[in-house]
Amino acid sequence: MNEVMLTFDVEEHHRIEAAYGWECPPERKREYADRLGASTRRLLDALAEHSALATFFIVGEIAVTHPKLVRDIAAAGHEIASHSWDHRRVHRFTAESFAEDLRKSRDALEQASGTAVVGFRAPTFSIVRETSWAIDVLAECGFEYDSSIFPVRHDRYGIADAPRGPFLARGTSRTMLELPPVTLRLGKFNLPVAGGGYFRLFPLALLHAGVWQTSSLDPPAAMLYFHPWEFDPDQPRLPLSRLSRFRTYVGIGRALPRFKKLLTRYRFARAIDVVKSLRSRPLPEFQV
Repeated sequence: MNEVMLTFDVEEHHRIEAAYGWECPPERKREYADRLGASTRRLLDALAEHSALATFFIVGEIAVTHPKLVRDIAAAGHEIASHSWDHRRVHRFTAESFAEDLRKSRDALEQASGTAVVGFRAPTFSIVRETSWAIDVLAECGFEYDSSIFPVRHDRYGIADAPRGPFLARGTSRTMLELPPVTLRLGKFNLPVAGGGYFRLFPLALLHAGVWQTSSLDPPAAMLYFHPWEFDPDQPRLPLSRLSRFRTYVGIGRALPRFKKLLTRYRFARAIDVVKSLRSRPLPEFQV
């Protein structure tokens, strides 16, 4: 089997979309910031133990509040990529303000890490058909690849008919290399199995089946994603609706043991290394 791309979306727990609009108290923000550092370092230790490399999509503000953490991630050989400046969905921007957000995030991450930032993932996979203009902005800002389009049906994100493997996403006038997360094809539908709540809820056999299917595509490129806060079961819980509370905390106590099992099963790679291998490959083009 080919290497599997391993990725992490790094933001403090209170920034998640399910908590949007809630005013987090300053003391709770400080606690979430401290816990972010600790949970991310636990993951770095697990990756080092298995000689696994990953891509970390990091919120730009964290490069200011946790510069040593960003430096240490880069020093361990992992890729630093952008997860926006402050974790706002693309829907909340214009093309001009989105471009500024990208520049601000990339500059902060590059200064903290000393490495070039060429990859992007939108918060909550929020590049959808209504925000297809973001593809043009990413290309104009010089990013090499994006990982924001999830080929599934969901109430918050997704383009269900997008390709399941790497493709060229076309916006209004520009294209961008897109790396979608793993899905499992069941009949006419794609089941999301790549990480997050799906990893904590579904049997691991579904994730393995999705990785196998995606690795059999042409070109093969399976991608998984996780968040450091998902490996911190003792963190204070957010005031969420019943559905959001279930999605956010289901299976959180078993996430780390499950993740360590994955580290023994697959050979992992950074997204940028897979991007390099794809540069000479013909890829399907898809109008977003």
